[in-house]
Amino acid sequence: QVQLVESGGGLVQAGGSLRLSCAASGRTFSLYAMGWFRQAPGKEREIVAAVKWSGGSTYYADSVKGRFTISRDNAQNTVYLQMNSLKPEDTAVYYCAAKPDLGLPVHVREYAYWGQGTQVTVSS
Repeated sequence: QVQLVESGGGLVQAGGSLRLSCAASGRTFSLYAMGWFRQAPGKEREIVAAVKWSGGSTYYADSVKGRFTISRDNAQNTVYLQMNSLKPEDTAVYYCAAKPDLGLPVHVREYAYWGQGTQVTVSS
């Protein structure tokens, strides 16, 4: 069992940056694959980025490649999402998710544990 708490969302102008954090409880955080997802109003939840348990492998949605960076600190039980060059279409609720997996799952249905979400709004 793991509990996830996101922070760092907010309102930013287009072109700006935000850094999301996700703090996880539990002693086996290092054995979990972690993902960031987002859901805009009227749309399905979608993958943004994912990172393997070791931090050695990552996945990015095409829409954020080159702008977003996912990272993790297993000593601090925390995963981050650095978001640069933000666009209005990045506006959504961003969710952190975890799965006990040594691979790199990228689908919503694969993740068992979810945070409450944090709102990111990018103004034009």
